[in-house]
Amino acid sequence: MAEHLHFRDAAAAIGMSQPALSGAVSALEEALGVQLLERTTRKVLLSPAGERLAVRAKAVLDEVEALLEEADAVKAPFTGALRLGVIPTVAPYLLPTVLALVHEKYPDLDLQVHEEQTSSLLEGLAAGRLDLLLLAVPLGVPGVTELPLFDEDFVLVTPLDHWLGGREGIPRESLRELNLLLLDEGHCLRDQALDICREAGRGDAPVTTTAAGLSTLVQLVAGGLGVTLLPRTAVRVETSRSSQLLTGYFADPAPTRRVALAMRTGAARAAEYEELAGALREALRPLPVRVL
Repeated sequence: MAEHLHFRDAAAAIGMSQPALSGAVSALEEALGVQLLERTTRKVLLSPAGERLAVRAKAVLDEVEALLEEADAVKAPFTGALRLGVIPTVAPYLLPTVLALVHEKYPDLDLQVHEEQTSSLLEGLAAGRLDLLLLAVPLGVPGVTELPLFDEDFVLVTPLDHWLGGREGIPRESLRELNLLLLDEGHCLRDQALDICREAGRGDAPVTTTAAGLSTLVQLVAGGLGVTLLPRTAVRVETSRSSQLLTGYFADPAPTRRVALAMRTGAARAAEYEELAGALREALRPLPVRVL
């Protein structure tokens, strides 16, 4: 009405009948307690109150239209923001594959990556700060659904002069006597390495040297301070930094870890995350892993 100042023209513009529009305006005036229009037999004018409220009404309608457009965008799969949390022992080795997949297959997805330790990632997922996690499992956390991607073996990284360097078929029992270097507490890879050692019959030997990341850990090995365990996906990147390293492989069944996507159980975008997991499994096949 503010635009046309004519009931018939305004009704035609919005697809309503003239009586219905007139009744709606009258109902709005009654609800607001102010007169919005001055009606004469020849024309319709905005009252002073109508002129003021028309400006606000237009702003409200513009926001409603934007809200509806945003809702349509949200309903479209693989659009908008996706906040992905990744653990440090996965991020450098899998993110190139993840980013290439998203760029090629989901170009409208706004992928936002957060590298944190497992406990922080789970807190972020529960609080809604993160949408999806890429990490080692099992987690055993209520309310979290895991979408397994692959299993990968651990290998033994040693200095050049170590008696196990470069060997294949290494028995797990060898871990009982080795000077094993580990990541700092809080890294799930540390806990996995300790579990592997316990399974091999090793007691809780004191750890005298630790590192905050795998790169530092491998450099400590190159310097002759001990040996360490690396997941297969990390080997090429980390061992290429030094010529003073050898890689040994365990006898079957080798110690392994499983990597998965994790989401809140019942997440609104669960179908998208499951499709993403399937696409990621295919993209990961060239890596030294066993896709699930």
